[in-house]
Amino acid sequence: MNSLQIIQHRLHQQQLLHSRFTRPADLVRWMGCIQAQDYAGAKWAIGNRIKGSTDASIEKDFNEGKILRTHVLRPTWHFVAPEDIRWMLQLTAPKIKAFNKRLHVKLGISDKDLKRSSAIITKALNDHTYLPRTALLPLLAKAKINTDDIRLGFLLMDAELDGLICSGPRLGKQFTYALLADRAPATAAPAREEAIARLTLCYFSSRGPATIQDFQWWSGLNISDIKTGLHLNKAQLTHTVVNGQAYWFTGGTPVTKRTAPSTLLLPWYDEYAVAYKDRSDILPAEHQSTAGYGIFKPVVVINGKIGGIWNRKEGNRHIALTTQLVSPGKKTAVDTAAAAYAAFMGKELQSVTAI
Repeated sequence: MNSLQIIQHRLHQQQLLHSRFTRPADLVRWMGCIQAQDYAGAKWAIGNRIKGSTDASIEKDFNEGKILRTHVLRPTWHFVAPEDIRWMLQLTAPKIKAFNKRLHVKLGISDKDLKRSSAIITKALNDHTYLPRTALLPLLAKAKINTDDIRLGFLLMDAELDGLICSGPRLGKQFTYALLADRAPATAAPAREEAIARLTLCYFSSRGPATIQDFQWWSGLNISDIKTGLHLNKAQLTHTVVNGQAYWFTGGTPVTKRTAPSTLLLPWYDEYAVAYKDRSDILPAEHQSTAGYGIFKPVVVINGKIGGIWNRKEGNRHIALTTQLVSPGKKTAVDTAAAAYAAFMGKELQSVTAI
C-alpha cells in the first residue's frame, strides 16, 4: 500500500465517495462522532457524505434529537448519535475533565462551583425542557457563581462531560441545552474494555488506514488502551506497513485501483483532515501553511489531496465562492462542487472566483 492507496481507501471509508448512507444519523453512528464546533461547517461535512441532504434537513434532524452535539473528544464539540453518547462520555470524559482542571484553577472555578452550577442548570432544564445560554446565565449569576469571560462555557462543558446535559433544539439561531436523560434515554453501560474496543473499531473502520498515533490524537486514549482495543478487534482489523509505520484498517482488500477523479469542498475541521495527527498523505509539506493544514480553513480536495482553500459569502438567496488553488486548471470541477454546496444550502450559486 502506498500513499495514493491510503488516500483512496480513506475517501471510501469516510463516505466521501459513493456513500452507503442515506440518513445523517446513520452516518454519524458510522463515524462515531464528527467534529462540530463550527456548526454550519459540520452540517456541510455531513452533506458531503449524504447524497440529497440539505442544510435544512440536517437542521431538522438536529432539532429532533436524531443527532446530538456535545463535548466528547479533545475537548471540543462533536456530533454524536444518541445511543453512543453515554458510553463515549464514560470513556473519554475523565481525561478531558483532568485537562480542564488546570484551566479551572487558573479561572478560579472550584469543585463547589461546578457542583452548584450543575444543580442549578439541571433544575432549570427540568422546569423548561430546553434553554439557551442567555436564560441560564442570570440563574447562575443570582447564585453568585462567576460566569465572566469563558467561565460559563467551562461550567456547561463540565455538566456535559458528567452526562447531565447536551444539545437541545435551536431557537432561531440560538443553541439550547437539554437534559441528556430527555434526549438520550439511559442504556446499559458497556464495561470499559468493551467501550475501548467499540471506539477502536469505529475509528479504524471509518477512517482507516491510519496509525496508532492518528487514533491517539483523535480519541485521547493512551497507547496502552489503544493496544487493548487493537487486540480485542484482531479478527476485524489488519494492518500494513508503509514507510516503517503500521497503518490499521478493517480486514479485507483495501481500495487499490485508481478511483474516478473527484473534487470536494470540505469545511474546516472536516474529519478527512482533522482525524489524523499526520496529514502528510493528503497535504504536501510545502503547502501546509497555504492550506491551513486542513484544519483552520475550508479546503478544496482534488483526488484526495488538499489542493487549495475556499471561502463563501452568503446572501438571502445567493452564494458567491472564492477559491485559491495550489495548481490551476481545475475550475470546471470546482464549479461543479460549488454548485453542489449552493444546492445543499438551498441557494443559487452566483459566482466562483479564483484568486
